[in-house]
Amino acid sequence: MTLQPFATDLFAGQVVLVTGGGTGIGRAASMLFAKTGAKVAIASRKVEALAATAKEIGGECFHQACDIREPEQCKALVRAVVDRFGRLDVLVNNAGGQFPSAAEHIEPKGWEAVIKNNLNGTFFMSHAAATLAMIPAKKGVVLNVTANVVRGFPGMSHTGAARAGVENLTKSLAVEWALHGIRVNALAPGAIRSSGTERYGEEILERVRRATPQKRLGTVDEVAYAIVFLSSPAAAFMTGAVVALDGGASLWGDTWEVPEH
Repeated sequence: MTLQPFATDLFAGQVVLVTGGGTGIGRAASMLFAKTGAKVAIASRKVEALAATAKEIGGECFHQACDIREPEQCKALVRAVVDRFGRLDVLVNNAGGQFPSAAEHIEPKGWEAVIKNNLNGTFFMSHAAATLAMIPAKKGVVLNVTANVVRGFPGMSHTGAARAGVENLTKSLAVEWALHGIRVNALAPGAIRSSGTERYGEEILERVRRATPQKRLGTVDEVAYAIVFLSSPAAAFMTGAVVALDGGASLWGDTWEVPEH
């Protein structure tokens, strides 16, 4: 991370929980939150990555394994964070996953796995954070990291459906939880070069790059900056928003070829 565009005390005294915090975007965001004064908790199913990132962050960084597809594990994670720090101010729902595939080749098991991870997991974590910490405190921020699905997601229809569901969930929760002082927003990154996208292969990434008006992929640091901004008091009047961070890809360009019949 080459820039430090935020004050080092921006999140002083606050507690931030980042799911999928051990690698990629989650790791970058967790490290930036720590640099801005937050007490950071990270979670994912990959315990080894969590431990390594927690060690790198240092200080009071707390980490715990959690499968966000399991509601009881989500509740246990939130309780552990509150027990450790006494509060939870910000939840970043970053954990998720998918795989590229034409729709006709997606089996029911693969479809359900992606829906459970990206849609169900987001709700389970949000519900646990809200009911166990934020609603009692009458304040909080939930930020959902989704994807660029505004024009559909051909080639990954399972995650397109799940992420579109998260966008609608974001808007619904923003209205319902406003009376509790909770802001709920979503950040929709486009193609980001990270540990999560590298497994798609360079051919797919190059095709997406060409379809992006800025003609490049984003970085995990750029996503982290947006996450921290949207979680900060600078965005205090933003709720129910879905913010694109995609170099203009949602406005132009096609990444899925439609063949002639």
